[in-house]
Amino acid sequence: MKLLFHNKSLFLVLALLLPLASVQAHESRPAYLEIKQTSDTRYNVLWRTPVNSGMRLPVALRFPDEVRNVTEPLVQELSDSLIERRLIEVNGFVGKRVEILGLQTTIIEVLVRLERLDGTTQVTRLTPSSPSFVVEALPGTSQVAAAYLGLGMEHILSGIDHLLYILAMLMLVKGWRRVILTMSAFTATHSLTLTAAALGWVHVPQAPVEACIALSILFVTSEIVRARQGHSGLTERWPWVVSFTFGLLHGFGFAGALSEVGLPQKDIPVALLFFNLGVEAGQLLFILSIFGIVMLARQATRRLRIPKLSWAWRVPTYAIGAVAAFWFIQRTLAII
Repeated sequence: MKLLFHNKSLFLVLALLLPLASVQAHESRPAYLEIKQTSDTRYNVLWRTPVNSGMRLPVALRFPDEVRNVTEPLVQELSDSLIERRLIEVNGFVGKRVEILGLQTTIIEVLVRLERLDGTTQVTRLTPSSPSFVVEALPGTSQVAAAYLGLGMEHILSGIDHLLYILAMLMLVKGWRRVILTMSAFTATHSLTLTAAALGWVHVPQAPVEACIALSILFVTSEIVRARQGHSGLTERWPWVVSFTFGLLHGFGFAGALSEVGLPQKDIPVALLFFNLGVEAGQLLFILSIFGIVMLARQATRRLRIPKLSWAWRVPTYAIGAVAAFWFIQRTLAII
């Protein structure tokens, strides 16, 4: 079977991804609200919003009128986010509605984590179409599952570096059977390292992991060039072995996103399982979307009788490689 991607099809796929890749990967990470109970009536609040290109998001946290500030909001400005901390007091928080004002005018989501004294946790995802939530007495298992499923899907679909790695592998691997084996190996290993890191069995600094993820993309693009020049490289011959190895690395990257939200102590297995399922669902959705785009592009080029360009493969390959090289240098300099 021939390569799954050819010439003009790659232009269309690349056109959809590279505008997103022109910024730092994970730049579209969601805002985060943590409410942690410290006594019967008091809660510590951490409200973090991302800052894009130095611009603050036009959103504000609004509690019900019954909620009183014990301490005034303390704001800390970081290079990539704005963090607000405060201590609040309220009698009977259950049933009260918390709202994010202005969220409707943005494209971001808000991850909410409310931790009670007994260790139970309510996890919610707020969107521009649903910018508020109600504090519940006890979170149901189904709510935890739905929240972490969505979180997993959101992380993989907003992680441009992970998507470019998958795209580069699809450009290189020949045949449906080899594609399935390669993606299965990637899935199996990143699930292992994600689970191990999330449960605290393995501790790996996030910054070097992010730099190595960029390096993994650069390696695969170099293998594409070697294959096109007639030199069969390691990745082309045994793609599942390479994908198995790099899957371990990408799993630590997924764990970094999960650590920002944390796991509900009484629903750790459910949260971890559904976050993994969300990552896999998002990955499958991306792969199917790529195949769909390629099929449509091939049909269009046949109808329009666009000639095949022997050099066209170089454009997406070198573009992805250049972005990966930029990320690697940027992330390595951040470590130093």
